[in-house]
Amino acid sequence: MKFQLYQPQAINELGGRSNQEDSIYPLAGEASVERRVFVVCDGMGGLDKGEVASEAVSKALGQMADAILSAVPVFTDEDFRQCLSNAYDALDAADPNNEASMGTTMTFLCFHDGGCMVAHIGDSRIYHLRPSLGPEKGVLYRSRDHSLVQQLYEQGEISYEEMKTSPRKNVILKAMQPHLEQRTGATLVNIMDVKPGDYFYLCTDGMLERMEDSGLMSIVCSTDTDEQKRQRLINATANNADNHSAYLIQVKDVTDVEEESDNLPVAPEPKKNSKISVVAIGLSVLSLLAGIAAGIAVFL
Repeated sequence: MKFQLYQPQAINELGGRSNQEDSIYPLAGEASVERRVFVVCDGMGGLDKGEVASEAVSKALGQMADAILSAVPVFTDEDFRQCLSNAYDALDAADPNNEASMGTTMTFLCFHDGGCMVAHIGDSRIYHLRPSLGPEKGVLYRSRDHSLVQQLYEQGEISYEEMKTSPRKNVILKAMQPHLEQRTGATLVNIMDVKPGDYFYLCTDGMLERMEDSGLMSIVCSTDTDEQKRQRLINATANNADNHSAYLIQVKDVTDVEEESDNLPVAPEPKKNSKISVVAIGLSVLSLLAGIAAGIAVFL
């Protein structure tokens, strides 16, 4: 698949915190329609140097994925695992003496010729949205939070409404932390059904404090420009207690690689049959002359 994107919309707001623990890749102002890799991380609030962890992971993960995509057209699961390992190495290096208590969530998005890859660790979230299906059916994919309240909800111990107000709503079950004996793996999904007009939305949990999926779809399905949609998302989270960061990316066009090659001009085939035709004609003439000679011989 060959993807064309509209200008990606970055959000990286301080919110109600005194410091910014979220990190995004590319940095705000550096994204362009040519970008194919996006990362959003949320440093673990309450832990020392959460901002160091999120920055180390987002930068290392994004830069290595970009480097791989510059060399090969298809980004594989193994490529992602190598990038994730590199990000863990960067996280270890950010705390060389194993003195800091820090960690981060991670969301990852990559457009490549083989499709669209998404991956996450923690409770930062990824959406694949199709506004053409309307607000009720337009959420095609939503990542499952690696959080305690999500687990309790799935086990039937709390209701969906109680998830929002639970005192344990900030407890996450998976995160990226330095110097782990066994590094936490990511949930990895490859999405093949991508159409022009689709949106991908990567966001930290701060963006979701006061926003349901219905509210997100209401904004995405509106006739506003992407810049206006970005501002509406910021306005909706303006009073949130947490940092709030996101990338909102709309797909402009999708071209199948095979279709693209079918449309390329085809060079004319060499005239292989020209010599064969000459030889065939020559043989026919010789056969005809032989027949005439035989006829003359009989006549004489």
